[in-house]
Amino acid sequence: MAESSFSSAERLESLKAAALTGAVTAAVAALLLVAHRSQSLGWAAALASIISAGLSGWGFWIGVAIAALSGSLFGLTYRYAIRQDLNPQLKSGVVLAFGLVRGLAQVDIGSALAQQGWPFLSALAESLLLFATAGFFLDLALQKQWVKPFGGD
Repeated sequence: MAESSFSSAERLESLKAAALTGAVTAAVAALLLVAHRSQSLGWAAALASIISAGLSGWGFWIGVAIAALSGSLFGLTYRYAIRQDLNPQLKSGVVLAFGLVRGLAQVDIGSALAQQGWPFLSALAESLLLFATAGFFLDLALQKQWVKPFGGD
């Protein structure tokens, strides 16, 4: 039986990568959600709506939690996919794959077709922004050795 390369140290680095990218995507998602609400409500009402006990508040926090979970999974995948590889196409491919899956899953097809595709573009752009930002910060953490690359013991 082959020995696993997933040591306790590797698991800890994976946890650090997941925590970092989860926090980054949650923060970016929260900013985007507040910005969307502020367009129709104004900034004060948008901020008040996120602390309400109603559907609006719950919707905000569930959206942020989903982004955090997606970001954490992205960080785990990104860390393992790039390993010690400096290939920019590989890094971009992981960001694009996560961005497409999340962005397309958020779109209501009927609404998107009725609005000439703008919901597709908006959801994709926001998702790509989430994961590109998370990838940037994880790359920075890897460069600074705050998180070690997979196999980097």
